[in-house]
Amino acid sequence: MASDVRATTSVTGAGEIFQLLRDGVARTKAELAALTGLARSTVSSRVDALLTTGLIHPAGEAMSTGGRPPARVAFNPRAGTIIAIDLGATHATVAIADLGATILAAHTRELDIALGPEAVLRAVLDDAARLLAETHASERLVGVGIGVPGPVEHSTGTPTNPPIMPGWDQFDVPTFVQQTFDVPVLVDNDVNLLALGEHALRWPGTDNLIFIKVATGIGAGIILGGRIQRGAQGSAGDIGHVQVPYSHDSPRDAADERDLEAIASGPAIATELRRAGVDATGSADVVALVRAGNTAAIDATRQAGREVGEVLATVVNMLNPSVIVIGGSVARAGEHLLAGIREVVYRRSIPLATKHLGIVQSEGGDRAGVLGAVIMVSQLVLAPAHVDALASAP
Repeated sequence: MASDVRATTSVTGAGEIFQLLRDGVARTKAELAALTGLARSTVSSRVDALLTTGLIHPAGEAMSTGGRPPARVAFNPRAGTIIAIDLGATHATVAIADLGATILAAHTRELDIALGPEAVLRAVLDDAARLLAETHASERLVGVGIGVPGPVEHSTGTPTNPPIMPGWDQFDVPTFVQQTFDVPVLVDNDVNLLALGEHALRWPGTDNLIFIKVATGIGAGIILGGRIQRGAQGSAGDIGHVQVPYSHDSPRDAADERDLEAIASGPAIATELRRAGVDATGSADVVALVRAGNTAAIDATRQAGREVGEVLATVVNMLNPSVIVIGGSVARAGEHLLAGIREVVYRRSIPLATKHLGIVQSEGGDRAGVLGAVIMVSQLVLAPAHVDALASAP
């Protein structure tokens, strides 16, 4: 085992040694030396530096082979606290988590994203401050992660032309948040965070996963090679604005050039139902009607799934994921949306790409988004370079 790690891992500083302890397993300095190939004296000094940061702590003694039992150290997830905020079109969830991604407290409220950035952010920051006080975690705050329902330039944290977020375009979210919490603030598209959260909760061993959110908008979070893929500017996964290929199986006119969001989102399904004389205004109405057994709503939701499938078939052929997870408010209507997606994806994708492909419903619930935000922040604050800086601080 030790030789395998030495063959694949280059450990040079305290930050790299810390990565070996992030799995929660307590180890002695001798075991760390064996894993890294470094001298025991070098490992000892770096472990001592990590102990001063609080990121690791003593974890009892190992079995003695003669003489004094060696001390073990382990990751200390309570060394820091993260604020996670998941903003949807009509809701907001705020959570407080430790560095091990354990949610310590959370609160969800109805909140219209169209109120604008300052009103929305003030509301969720007030919730965050209250939760921090309740968990007695204010002094340990290390970062804030925020997911928003629109395109984000991840490097700057600014929403860019978000279609359902009036007033948010180019708003400097990190600077605004740092007026309240002076820590690193990371902002991403909410679907990317849902992908990270779902991956951690249910598919940690799967390197290639796509999360599809079907709600007020439609988007995809792409994990390839175990890492979230944002693209050059952060717009990767914006399948909602892909024009849906025409199919002779579809009731749409061949000249219909609308994009996927305009055809298969919750509001789009509701629009189709109103044309059929069914009272529906949004995703919640669609879900309620499907659950009540309304035939028109069931048929419209399944057809929306087929339209999503037309776009996803191309994605499957191009990226070859192992799992596609379907989430968002419309997916809560049950199997009808998934059935439509599966029907088209398995028919239109190449056999090799679908041979072991699973298309499944999200199980992350309301916590997947905030969990993804926690993971996003922890990837920054627990990165080797950041830990090295902490460990070398006077």
